[in-house]
This record gives sequence, C-alpha cells and structure tokens, in this order.
Amino acid sequence: MPLAKVMLVDDEQPFVEAMSRRLAKRDLKVCTAFGGTEALEKLRQEPDVDVVILDVKMPGMDGVETLREIKKGFPLVEVIMLTGHATVESAIEGMKLGAYDYLMKPCDMDQLMTKIAEATARKAEHEQKILEARMRQITLHMGS
Repeated sequence: MPLAKVMLVDDEQPFVEAMSRRLAKRDLKVCTAFGGTEALEKLRQEPDVDVVILDVKMPGMDGVETLREIKKGFPLVEVIMLTGHATVESAIEGMKLGAYDYLMKPCDMDQLMTKIAEATARKAEHEQKILEARMRQITLHMGS
C-alpha cells in the first residue's frame, strides 16, 4: 500500500513540529499548515493529500470552518479532528459535516496511526468507486 500523505493543521508550532517528526518516523509523508487558510492553499498546491489532521481550536478560521471548506473543495480528503476537552461539541459538529473521526488531545500515537490508516483506506475506496463509475460510463458510450 502506498504511503499516506498527511497534512497536519494546528496553530501551535511546537506541537506541529513534534507531531510531524513522529508521523514521518512512521513512514508517512507529512506536510504542515499553521491555520485553516494556509491549509486550504496547500491543498490546492498538493492535491495528493489523503488525510488532514485538523485542530478544532485555532484563531481566525477555526477547525469546523476549515473542515467545511475542505469538504467543499476536496470532498475525498478525509479529516481527523483533534480536540481538547472544551471543544468536544465542535468535534461532534465536525463529524456531522463529514469529518472521518476525532481524537482528544494529546492523542495516543498508535490510535492516531490506526485512524490515519482507516481514513486513507476509505479515501482509496471512494476513489476506486469513482474510477469504476467513469469506466462504466465510457464503456456505455462506446457501446452506443
């Protein structure tokens, strides 16, 4: 299975740096953004991102608003929300808006890796279904 490409989005720079090192050590391709607007810009530049790990509580564009924009512009990208105790409601709202799942901060690395693997598999499955549907469409047109 190809390496998952993960984008880590959080306004806390030390957290992002430590987390991206830990994820890279586990053979993931990692890119980072320090806010929602930057995350959306980077997604436009790097369309091969599989999973976004997104902090709920950020200044400016918060995680829920960022999630909404990601799902609008990049519907196949899976999003895992990271939340503190105070923002669990936001994470639940995120689930309703299409987030794959959410984890409490600080999160267990093994649990996060499992969620990333599951989310990456789900994205690949959706891409495969789209490909198959397009192939059927082409085959139908060729037959008519």
